[in-house]
Amino acid sequence: MVNDTITSDNLDMNNTTSNIIPSHIGLPQASNIASHFIEIHSFISLSAPLAGDQDISIWNNPHHRDKYLKYCNFLPRINREIQHKDTNVWRKNFLKIKKLVLIGGPDDGVITPWQSSHLGFYDNNETVVEMRSQEFYRSDAFDLKTLDASGDVFICEKSGVVHVHWHSNFTVFTNCIQQWLT
Repeated sequence: MVNDTITSDNLDMNNTTSNIIPSHIGLPQASNIASHFIEIHSFISLSAPLAGDQDISIWNNPHHRDKYLKYCNFLPRINREIQHKDTNVWRKNFLKIKKLVLIGGPDDGVITPWQSSHLGFYDNNETVVEMRSQEFYRSDAFDLKTLDASGDVFICEKSGVVHVHWHSNFTVFTNCIQQWLT
């Protein structure tokens, strides 16, 4: 496993400019919420279950999709699988994102499937369907396809990083995050 932790010795926090574009780095639970409720230019999601997590029954289980759509009040609305009173507002807010950065990898160990961090998820045969083949992408339900077509979706896959180390891994920071902070 990669073990290159961000410390004060290898990160210059004083290197700032007066014209930094506002960014949001979302840890798993905050990532799902922030992309729809706040205005940000760069949205960076660190290994969040954006398309669901099979191991948590309220998230998205491909074998109990009817229960997920009926009883889960959060993820189906965020991913526009269910219409609601704020659908248009959330869609408008999502389009304000200038760069969507999706970070995750196969050694995460918590997100199931790990590809959910890249908006992929299982079909009913438990085969992972990547983001661009998902129905919400193909139908452009919340303008993800539009954002991607404009070149504003960046997917960063890193092996060797477990779930609790995404936020402190220096390689992840330098290869997946740093360029989007300025």
